[in-house]
Amino acid sequence: MKAVLIRKHGGPEVLEIADLPKPKADVGQVLLRVMAAGMNHLDTWVRRGMPGVTLPLPMILGSDAAGVIEAAGPGVAGVKPGDRVFVSPGLSCMRCIECCSGREPLCRDYGMLGEHTNGVQAEFVALPAANVMPLPDGLSFEEGAAFPLVFLTAWHMLVARARVRVGDDVLVHAGGSGVGTAAIQIARLHGARVITTVGSDDKVKRVKALGADEAINYRTSDFLDETRRITRKRGVDVVIDSIGQETWDRSLRALARGGRLVTCGATSGYQGSTDIRHVFAKGLSILGSTMGSRAELLRIARLLGERKLKPVIDRVLPLEKVAEGHRAMAERALFGKIVLTP
Repeated sequence: MKAVLIRKHGGPEVLEIADLPKPKADVGQVLLRVMAAGMNHLDTWVRRGMPGVTLPLPMILGSDAAGVIEAAGPGVAGVKPGDRVFVSPGLSCMRCIECCSGREPLCRDYGMLGEHTNGVQAEFVALPAANVMPLPDGLSFEEGAAFPLVFLTAWHMLVARARVRVGDDVLVHAGGSGVGTAAIQIARLHGARVITTVGSDDKVKRVKALGADEAINYRTSDFLDETRRITRKRGVDVVIDSIGQETWDRSLRALARGGRLVTCGATSGYQGSTDIRHVFAKGLSILGSTMGSRAELLRIARLLGERKLKPVIDRVLPLEKVAEGHRAMAERALFGKIVLTP
């Protein structure tokens, strides 16, 4: 079978379309024929290597996929050959207190497909049966591969961590990213007013069409000044931030009294300067967030099936053009998700 493989860390040139043996479904596993596989910024970090993290190379990339069950291994119940499914990207022990409480990302053994073990950018993949879920009727395989990681991340940030509610003002950084396009929709679904930052005037129009009330081109305007203007100096109730160092201080200063900053990443750097006086004087909350639970993912899938949320796909590429997708993400030359088809 064909698969996107890296044998060492580096630039897009280390991406290899390898010819590998077709896997078999072991006990408790299913064999999935992948019809579409999503790309995420996580793929680029794994490809480049992350400081202090040793990854099990060689590795197949990719966390998101949708396809058809080809075979079910011994002990598998609830799914059968021919079922249309999407992949849940997270792996956990399913036995500890955190897992049994629906807080799988806090499991000591939590990991990700395509980061801690082989991923799904391949023609076939063998997975634990617990990691495949029914693909809602009416959703294409490409849509099924475009939503799990980013929608689950955004949902957990807004709903589980920030407790977004009707009437909140929410600032979403990087509104044209996968997490950003999901967060805009989820915040609007919960009755919030959405302000978002983007890197071009073209994206301003697109995020507004997606549901954002206000859009700020951060290349031509300071998002802190604009946020204060829009909210009449009150500030926002919630900031959704995956940028990190570049936006950290101004994101905190953009919050209203009692505001919540939720972070899920640090693409611009890991060191954020914080004036602690500002935090306690205004009663601010700084909340970390990573992925979410299977229960949240099932709820998201239902809402997608009902078309109350929708995956945003920038382009669909053949597996052989995966390097093009990596370059587009590095240059931020996309809106939403890139999907690969084997």
